[in-house]
Amino acid sequence: MDKKIRKVVIPAAGFGTRFLPQTKAMPKEMLPIVDKPVIQYVVEEAVDSGIKDVIIITGSVKRAIEDHFDTPNADLIKNLEQGGKTELLEQVKRISEMANFIYIRQKGAYGNATPVLSAEPAIEDEPFAVLWGDEFIYAKPPRLSQMIKVHEKYGGVVISGVRIEKKEDLKRYGIGDIVPVEGNVYKINAIVEKPEPEQAPSNLATHGAYIFPPEIFSALKRISPGKGGELWLIDAINLLKDEGVPVYAVEIENAKYYDTGNKLEYMKTVVEHGLKHPDINGEFKKFLKELDL
Repeated sequence: MDKKIRKVVIPAAGFGTRFLPQTKAMPKEMLPIVDKPVIQYVVEEAVDSGIKDVIIITGSVKRAIEDHFDTPNADLIKNLEQGGKTELLEQVKRISEMANFIYIRQKGAYGNATPVLSAEPAIEDEPFAVLWGDEFIYAKPPRLSQMIKVHEKYGGVVISGVRIEKKEDLKRYGIGDIVPVEGNVYKINAIVEKPEPEQAPSNLATHGAYIFPPEIFSALKRISPGKGGELWLIDAINLLKDEGVPVYAVEIENAKYYDTGNKLEYMKTVVEHGLKHPDINGEFKKFLKELDL
């Protein structure tokens, strides 16, 4: 079987309840990080890793995502041309040209397994990647490209791993029970979902990005609702593991994780990127230093 990863699935169908009322009519994935929405960072990571087809799983009130990655409309093009803003025009044109975009409406039970299963018609019989639409990792080389290299060598399921430095934060993530394979690659015996810090098998959080073989769809169809009556991706991964499919974790090198799924972490991400932005970093840093905190 050709192991080349050409497609990525980006679930973006959630309600964004933690950001209401902002997300009542706007997707949480479109929240801006200075001047780019969160989901554009996710797509750029995939494209920089060699992905050609971007499959975005959407729900209601998500039309803005499709509009963002569409060709800019004639009025916007005319406005930028007349204003001599050629560099800005090229930027917005590049967004739609980055990849082949496919949109699928999510159907089925609630849970993080459902958007992956919804993507089956666009995947066919080949391995593929999954990246969440409301978080991203900055890494050199890109996180997904590091994972693809591991998949090309070992096959199976590959999950990104990030070390959690604060012990009390372990209960926020799925933590890997792992054994070393080589370098930054580990084989996963089990993933313990949101353990109490004292019961955590390691400090390696295994989440955020996945590479799956096409057999994941069969597993997704055979799992039953779990915690909270939801369909959980981890249950399908464990089913494949029990049937002999190896599951690996890749501790992502040179990485910084940005969780933009809650208000506090989102604000931290905006501030950090504002301090890096070439157009505003100097004045923004000056403003922050002058605050009476």
